[in-house]
Amino acid sequence: MQQLSMWTYPWDIQDLGLETVERDLVERAGLNMISLATSYHAGRFLQPRSPRRKAYFPEDGTIYFKPTAARWGSLAIQPKVADVITEGGDVLGQLIRRRDAGGLGVSCWTVCLHNTRLGMLHPQAVTRNAFGDANYYNLCPSHPDARAYVRALIADISHSYRPDRIELESPSFMGFAHEYHHEKDGVGLTPEDDFLLSLCFCPSCVARAAKAGIDGEAARKLTRQWIVETCQRAVPERRFPDFTASGLDAFAPWPELHTYLLWRFEPVTSLVAELREVADPTTRVVIIDLKDGWLGGCDLAALGNVCDGAILCAYDMQAGDVASLMAAGRAALGADKFLGTGYRLFYPEMASPEVLAAKVKPALTPGVDGINFYNYGLIPAARLDWIGAVRQS
Repeated sequence: MQQLSMWTYPWDIQDLGLETVERDLVERAGLNMISLATSYHAGRFLQPRSPRRKAYFPEDGTIYFKPTAARWGSLAIQPKVADVITEGGDVLGQLIRRRDAGGLGVSCWTVCLHNTRLGMLHPQAVTRNAFGDANYYNLCPSHPDARAYVRALIADISHSYRPDRIELESPSFMGFAHEYHHEKDGVGLTPEDDFLLSLCFCPSCVARAAKAGIDGEAARKLTRQWIVETCQRAVPERRFPDFTASGLDAFAPWPELHTYLLWRFEPVTSLVAELREVADPTTRVVIIDLKDGWLGGCDLAALGNVCDGAILCAYDMQAGDVASLMAAGRAALGADKFLGTGYRLFYPEMASPEVLAAKVKPALTPGVDGINFYNYGLIPAARLDWIGAVRQS
């Protein structure tokens, strides 16, 4: 049976009530699982159904469960419990108790390294571009303190609550554009420019690469040169017009950079392996990824070897693209790993129940193990019925 879930925030449950949320997910949408945010970043969210508010600004970089102090000990990076949990109760614990009584399955949607609050507090642990500028929104997967923080996070959730699944969001390097707020770009960055600005050359990355025999300094020097040239152009110019299609092969003529980019998968893969190792054996650990996950250092085949599978988001895709995404995902992961997909129920991407049905159809096959929908509290209630109609068709 497919795991059919919906990404949900704790404050949705607090505002609407647990019984209402369960009724919506089970009776209206026909789902059998809830994916609750257990660690999350900042934002501003329109809350169309909340009786308490219509706009919500969650605390940046907080956790939504009760941590076990002994698991955190003297770690350099410590979690902060969100006020909505401190004041409103342990939502995750409530869901686990309901599950154990025969209710919805529980998955923990866990943001790993995307954390501006912690980045500001611990600038030594964030990614840094070729100029040494800090990306405060992205803890670095190479930094020991960042890795220890995420290990404690996953161990605490899985052993304390025993959820059915943990979904790892951002256990990787993040892009340059659209990861912070009020960003300004007067140059007009191309996709390859954005990628080059996202490359991390922090001391931890350079040292870790050196242990693998990779010269990170040579890669940094070339990257700096190309970024300078980008900033000097009067108008944008594509250095690699087929960059998205060719991927890292575009850099093959420059081995000093190409070898560093190939090495860049290692910190992410090894971190995910450690997260699977520290998690409770009864909890399935999967990654949330995109079609172009390689941009952030995600090698899907390698990750499939060290964790339990992946949820590949089908955002902005047509039905044919979804089918291709699922086929590629299954080929990379192998037959025995969990393969799910995720759909965003935002307008105009999902303009009608017919559009949703067409896009979901390729995932309603035996080769796909689960579907997640985004996001319970951010959409009008009527779109829950669209999901239900797809399930019944």
